[in-house]
Amino acid sequence: MLGVLYSFRRCPYAMRARLALAYCLNANSVELREVVLKDKPQTMLDISPKATVPVLQLNNESVLEESLDIMHFALSNNQSQLLSLYPLNLQSQIDALIAMNDGEFKWALDHYKYADRYEETELYYREKGQVFLDTLNRLLSQHEYLFSNDVSLADLAIFPFVRQFAHVDKNWFEKSEYANLKKWLNNWLESPLFISIMNKYKQWQVDAEPVYFP
Repeated sequence: MLGVLYSFRRCPYAMRARLALAYCLNANSVELREVVLKDKPQTMLDISPKATVPVLQLNNESVLEESLDIMHFALSNNQSQLLSLYPLNLQSQIDALIAMNDGEFKWALDHYKYADRYEETELYYREKGQVFLDTLNRLLSQHEYLFSNDVSLADLAIFPFVRQFAHVDKNWFEKSEYANLKKWLNNWLESPLFISIMNKYKQWQVDAEPVYFP
């Protein structure tokens, strides 16, 4: 076993960390501790005062507090998947697209979801997010996944956020002209990988029996 993963099932950051771990690691590689955000365990807060999931505490006591760091850790433990998911000739493009997702798109997503808390309308924030959706749809017009006909780190990292964006107004998204993006999203939603990482677990307690993942 490589360490202990604190996670929350519906958080897109935690989701993409689980996707990478499940894609790259052997069965039962980490202990999974499901967190309830309103009742975070002290053991997690002790190792990660920023108090956000995911958090991976490795057996050497080092702590990974960022989802992308956990994804790269998963890659580093599977050389063949490292070359497949993060090929040298695409690394800069993959990194740039993920940065767009985590920056401008995540800002638009948060404001779109909770538009009543902000100054502009839901439509305004949705259109801001559509700039990124346009980019993804264009990439997906060329091949099955974002950068080729094979899955890349970008697909795993970005999919949970597009899923969340689409769920804000499902009716609008289903009627949108993003044919390529909708096909890509639906393929991920129906994939055995995604279904496997979305199993429901009880809130972790100190005296609970360990749950192993993937």
